[in-house]
Amino acid sequence: MKFKEFEYKRPNIDDIKNKFNDFLKEFKAADSFEKQDEIIKKINELRNEIESMNTIVEIRHTIDTNDSFYEGEQSFWDNNTPAYEAMIADYYKCLINSKFRNALEKKWGKQLFTIAEYQISTISDEVIDDLKEENELSSKYTKLLASAKIMYKGEERNLSQMVPFTLSKDRETRKEASEKKYAFFTDNSKEFDDIYDKLVKVRTRIAKKLGFNNFVELAYKRMLRSDYNSEMVKSFREQVKEVIVPVSEKLVERQRKRLGLDKIKYYDLKLYFKSGNAKPHGDAAWMVKNAQKMYGELSDETNEFFKFMTENGLMDLVSKKGKGSGGYCTYISKYRSPFIFSNFNGTSGDVNVLTHEAGHAFQVFSSRDLNIPEYSFPTYEAAEIHSMSMEFFTWPWMKLFFEEEEEKYRFFHISDALLFIPYGVAVDEFQHVVYENPDMTPQDRKKAWREIEKKYLPYIDYEDNDFLENGGYWQQQRHIYESPFYYIDYTLAQLCAFQFWKKSLDNREEAWKDYLALCKLGGSMSFLNLIKNAKLVSPFKPGSMKAIIDPVEKWIDSVDDSKF
Repeated sequence: MKFKEFEYKRPNIDDIKNKFNDFLKEFKAADSFEKQDEIIKKINELRNEIESMNTIVEIRHTIDTNDSFYEGEQSFWDNNTPAYEAMIADYYKCLINSKFRNALEKKWGKQLFTIAEYQISTISDEVIDDLKEENELSSKYTKLLASAKIMYKGEERNLSQMVPFTLSKDRETRKEASEKKYAFFTDNSKEFDDIYDKLVKVRTRIAKKLGFNNFVELAYKRMLRSDYNSEMVKSFREQVKEVIVPVSEKLVERQRKRLGLDKIKYYDLKLYFKSGNAKPHGDAAWMVKNAQKMYGELSDETNEFFKFMTENGLMDLVSKKGKGSGGYCTYISKYRSPFIFSNFNGTSGDVNVLTHEAGHAFQVFSSRDLNIPEYSFPTYEAAEIHSMSMEFFTWPWMKLFFEEEEEKYRFFHISDALLFIPYGVAVDEFQHVVYENPDMTPQDRKKAWREIEKKYLPYIDYEDNDFLENGGYWQQQRHIYESPFYYIDYTLAQLCAFQFWKKSLDNREEAWKDYLALCKLGGSMSFLNLIKNAKLVSPFKPGSMKAIIDPVEKWIDSVDDSKF
């Protein structure tokens, strides 16, 4: 069945509540493990139906934020998801207090019960209205980003459509396009500030009502971080400062020389080569056709997966007016179907989507037989291993997309992955500071961001751009608004992906076997247990960062980048 044929029907929340209550009464009264196990299956079937309706709305709303029907349905879900989550919390309470818990845990795994315990602590009837407000503010931010109408070179463009101009080989074009882009943020700065200020306040209020000292503690529970804490993350950030920041400074200096500049400015940083960044040599349909060939040859499993995606119309890839920004992968459990959303704009980022988001989609496709909503995806930092590692597993096929520029692309790709890590930890530290000090003013937050930025990205020169110099860069980072504390996850995963990259160079078959096994586990284990099963070293282990980064730096140093 094609995605466009997936039926959407708004559920009746009162009916759902009654069904849930009936199931939970049965569950409590059940006199055997077998009976409770059957009820869990029925509850999961009901959840698959409801959650699939919500996901279909999210996809169709982001594909066209101007579609009034799906905008209305998104509003319905923003208002009703908290009540639905409270029902799930009631189910979780029954689950962890079950008299047959040991037998259930043996069948479904410990992770389900860890998730249940963590989720219960993140919701109560007292915070339902606050959660609605949080959802509404997130949706308001999405709509504000999508509302960008930037007149440039005689055409109206959205933020994604401005990207190719910010990567132009012509420095004046890069600067002008960047200034136009940030003029949108400057013009809407008050609204961006206002939305975030309200988000910080409402999230802090929720945390206090639930008995946490601050939102940081609640956020870690929401993110289901069961085997590491904020102190471990802090020492991880310190390792990045010590090991990776000096390497990134050297990389940027090499870039300055390649570009032939006296001084590298903020609008130069994303242009890696004087001859221009590597670009895919064809349109979206051409890229999908090449991706079919790539996944057809990579493995039997990826061949089956990508055929399923293309034949069922489970990708919406090209940027257009009114479309939400960014890219994501989600899962529609009723139809056992992953979905990939992105904004192709003619840059190498388009190929990254076909590898990165396809990595997420391949994982959820591989683990869909686990038949339990909690295990569709793992926790975020583990989920990003699948996506980032897939980017590296597909390296041998980059010629299909970049032709004579394949080596240029690979050099850019691994350098960019390394340079991302200090930015990723900067975003994380910023959020810790903000939520540990919820009464900061918008100006205080911007000042804090700029100080953190200088620590991890010391080479950035904002020239005469006041918006950026005064600490506004973070306002374009969706995760900060919509998915608080979801960012360190990318950096942890990147260090795991680098290990898969190294393994694939040493023994590709063995590396793929370990990767496939990891994908099949889905979300059935915690982060550190998943990486242990994948035979990877924990990024938290003292000294591990240097051991992981050294081969990467060595590979980058072995490339003669002057020829690009």
